[in-house]
Amino acid sequence: MAVRVIFIGGLGRSGTTLLERLLGEVPGVAPLGEVVHLWERGVLGREPCGCGEAFTACAFWRRVGVRAFGGWSSGLADRVIMLRRRVDRTRRIPGLAVRRRHPDLSGYTRAYSRVYEAAAQVAARPVVVDSSKHASLAFCLLTSPVVDLSVVHLVRDPRAVAHSWQRHVRRPEDGAPMTRWRPWRTAVHWVVQNLAFELLALRNGTVVRVRYEDLLADPPAVLVPLLAQLGLPTGPRGDPPGLSGFAAGHRVAELSMAHTCSGNPMRFTTGTLELRLDDTWCDRLPRHHRWLVTALTWPLMIRYGYRPCDSRGPVPWLPPGVTASGCR
Repeated sequence: MAVRVIFIGGLGRSGTTLLERLLGEVPGVAPLGEVVHLWERGVLGREPCGCGEAFTACAFWRRVGVRAFGGWSSGLADRVIMLRRRVDRTRRIPGLAVRRRHPDLSGYTRAYSRVYEAAAQVAARPVVVDSSKHASLAFCLLTSPVVDLSVVHLVRDPRAVAHSWQRHVRRPEDGAPMTRWRPWRTAVHWVVQNLAFELLALRNGTVVRVRYEDLLADPPAVLVPLLAQLGLPTGPRGDPPGLSGFAAGHRVAELSMAHTCSGNPMRFTTGTLELRLDDTWCDRLPRHHRWLVTALTWPLMIRYGYRPCDSRGPVPWLPPGVTASGCR
């Protein structure tokens, strides 16, 4: 029997952890974090789970490991990491798109399917969420006969993403600085990843696109149809679970503890979370960086409804039904 997996894809710093945490409040859904990093950061690095316990000390993940593999081991992690380097690469997406099978592909996807299936059983929830983001992993999982895959393609204005990748942020797990990218590199990765998910949709994969800005502007308006498209339940009044604060006129979500193996520091957040659009790039991203990113990404920017110029500039042509989004 296939295990139901919701895969959140897109470039990092696009709000994937936030969306996963919101979906994790839906009954019957278990958020797992970025499973692609489970092997190196969890099994080998023993970094903390979203519950605060070290991965190897977390009762949830210990039970998942026992059910899936008879227990976690460094040998298992090393093997999956080795397979990832062979098959889960962006450069292999064209081959995966035309169903060219790599000899190590089935072994690689089998490791993930066992994790998903065991996590669903241990959590007693039939649907799991993986916010690994990488399009190459989504293509790999699509070949698995035991993974019922739905992809949520999350996009964000590339200038906002470029600004986020330049920030100095320390990882709460160990205090080490998170990776920083130059704007040109962010722009190239933004284009490549988003084009890959466009290709995945053309391959008849179940892909639902969501814009970060729309999600933060009106969460219920985005989440209610998203839940319907994913076949997930809503609240008794049609509202998204975990967002009862909106009914009371407050822009808040109530987040419970989640057993996420890796991801953005937000995965440790519990309790009341105020949902606010992060548009600091409008004031803090240098103009020459803004125009560099725009020059490298403008065709997809227009496709997704973003203004190549800010609100003080001319509004570009947009496809029918697409609205412009930019700085106010």
